[in-house]
Amino acid sequence: MFYRNTINSESPYILSGQLDEFLKSQPPRSRIEHDQYPRSLLHVTFWSLPLLPCKTFGHRIKMVSIPEYYEGKNVLLTGATGFLGKVLLEKLLRSCPKVNSVYVLVRQKAGQTPQERVEEVLSGKLFDRLRDENPDFREKIIAINSELTQPKLALSEEDKEVIIDSTNIIFHCAATVRFNENLRDAVQLNVIATRQLILLAQQMKNLEVFMHVSTAYAYCNRKHIDEVVYPPPVDPKKLIDSLEWMDDGLVNDITPKLIGDRPNTYIYTKALAEYVVQQEGAKLNVAIVRPSIVGASWKEPFPAGKGILRTIRASNNALADLVPVDVVVNMSLAAAWYSGVNRYMRPRNIMVYNCTTGSTNPFHWGEVEYHVISTFKRNPLEQAFRRPNVNLTSNHLLYHYWIAVSHKAPAFLYDIYLRMTGRSPRMMKTITRLHKAMVFLEYFTSNSWVWNTDNVNMLMNQLNPEDKKTFNIDVRQLHWAEYIENYCLGTKKYVLNEEMSGLPAARKHLNKLRNIRYGFNTILVILIWRIFIARSQMARNIWYFVVSLCYKFLSYFRASSTMRY
Repeated sequence: MFYRNTINSESPYILSGQLDEFLKSQPPRSRIEHDQYPRSLLHVTFWSLPLLPCKTFGHRIKMVSIPEYYEGKNVLLTGATGFLGKVLLEKLLRSCPKVNSVYVLVRQKAGQTPQERVEEVLSGKLFDRLRDENPDFREKIIAINSELTQPKLALSEEDKEVIIDSTNIIFHCAATVRFNENLRDAVQLNVIATRQLILLAQQMKNLEVFMHVSTAYAYCNRKHIDEVVYPPPVDPKKLIDSLEWMDDGLVNDITPKLIGDRPNTYIYTKALAEYVVQQEGAKLNVAIVRPSIVGASWKEPFPAGKGILRTIRASNNALADLVPVDVVVNMSLAAAWYSGVNRYMRPRNIMVYNCTTGSTNPFHWGEVEYHVISTFKRNPLEQAFRRPNVNLTSNHLLYHYWIAVSHKAPAFLYDIYLRMTGRSPRMMKTITRLHKAMVFLEYFTSNSWVWNTDNVNMLMNQLNPEDKKTFNIDVRQLHWAEYIENYCLGTKKYVLNEEMSGLPAARKHLNKLRNIRYGFNTILVILIWRIFIARSQMARNIWYFVVSLCYKFLSYFRASSTMRY
C-alpha cells in the first residue's frame, strides 16, 4: 500500500539530508513528481513512497545551516585572482571554517607559477582577518595549474583525477571583464571556457552544485528581466565553429551585426554562456547568480576624487544599480547551499538569482555624483590634480563642450607645465585613456532596467536567523550615503595608501587648488575683456546691457524677498 505525503515547508525549515539518504535507499519504482519551486514556498509531492515514521516526517526537519552544509566539502573555484573570486575565497574560508579543501584553477602569468599567484592574493589585506582567526587556512587551498580556454582545461592527468574524484561544489567566477574585448577572445574566455568546465563537471563523481556567476546585463536589450535564461541571440556552437575559420578582419566586421542591440562583446558572450550552462549542464544541479554593477569594480570614485574626471555622460534620473561585492559573494554561497541541500528535489528550470538593488533599494546616478563629490570634499585626496567635481549630462553637445573645456584644455596646459619643468607630459594620455573607458559605461549610466527578484526574496526567506546575519543579502538594509562614503574612504586608505592623519595637509592642498582656480578664472575674464570686449564698442554695449540686466534682476529678487516678509 502506498501513501501520498505532501510536505509544505516555509522558511527557514525544509527537508534535510535525512531525506537525501532515504531517497537513495528507495527502489527504482519510487519517483518524485515536482513542480518548479513556488516563489516563497517549497511544495513537494511524493508518490509511491511508504509512509515514514513520525520522527522523520511527523515534525519539521530543520535545514542545515550554510556553514554546516559546506563542512567537509571540496570546492572548485575559478577566477580566484580576480576581485569577486578572491572575496568569495576569503568569505568561504572565514565563515565556513570546516570546509575541507578549495581547489583553485589558476594559469601561469608573467613568469609567476599558479602557487605564486595564489600566494600573492593570500598575502593581501583582504585576508588579514582570516589570518588572525585561522592562521592555518592556507592548508585548505590547493592551487592547480590550468588554462580554461585550452582543451580539457590544460589539466594534468593527476590533477584531473583528483578534481573528478573529490569536487562537491563548483563556483565559476572566471571571465573577461573587458567591455571592448574583440569577439573571438570574448567567446574564448566567456563561452568556450564555461563549456570546458561543464564538460569536466559532467565527469565528477560527487558533484552537488555548479554555481555560475553571470551578469544582470546579459539581457539588457530587455527593459524587464526575469529570473530565467532567455533564448540566445545566436547558437553558441555555430558561432564557435564559424570563428574557427574567420580571420580577424572578418570577425571585426561582423561583430556589430552579431551583437545587435547589446552594447558590447562582454554582455553578448555572457548571454551565450548562460545558454551553454543551461543546455550542456542540463543533467547537473546548476544555479546562476547575476550581479549588476559590483561595487568595487566601479572605478568612477577614483578619478573623480582626484579631480581628473569631471564630466560623465549619464542621466541623473537613471538607476545606478550598484551592488556591494559582499552581497554578491553571500548570495553565491547561499544559492549554492540552497541548491545543494535540495539537489534531489530541484526544479526543471535552472534557479537564477538577479543580484540587483534597483527594484528594492533604488539609487540614482545623480545621487552617486552628490555623495562621491561631497565625501571627497570633506576628505580630500593628498595628490589631487584639481578640486573634486563631476557633472552628469545626457546632452551630446554639452557633454563634448565640457570635455573640451574642463578636461582637454587643463590637461594640455598641465602637460606644457610638465615640459617646462623637464618632466614627461602624461595628463593628455591619462584623459584620453579615461574617456575611452567611460564611453563603454555610458550605456549603463544612461538607461534603467527592472529586474525580477522573486528567487532572491525566496532565498532570503529560507535562511535561518544566524545565516541571515553572516550571509546578509538583504539590500533593503543598505544605506547608500554611508556605503558611498565608506567606499570612497576605503579607496583613499587601501588603494591610494593615504592615511586619515594626512587630512589637514590634504585640505590645505585643496584650498590651494581653489585659489589657483579663482586666479585662473580672473585672468581668463581679463583676457576675454581685453581681446573681445575692450576693442569693440558694440561688444562693450552688449556687456553693459547684460550686467545691467543682471543687476536689475537681483534688485527685483531682493525686493520681492523683502515684500514676502
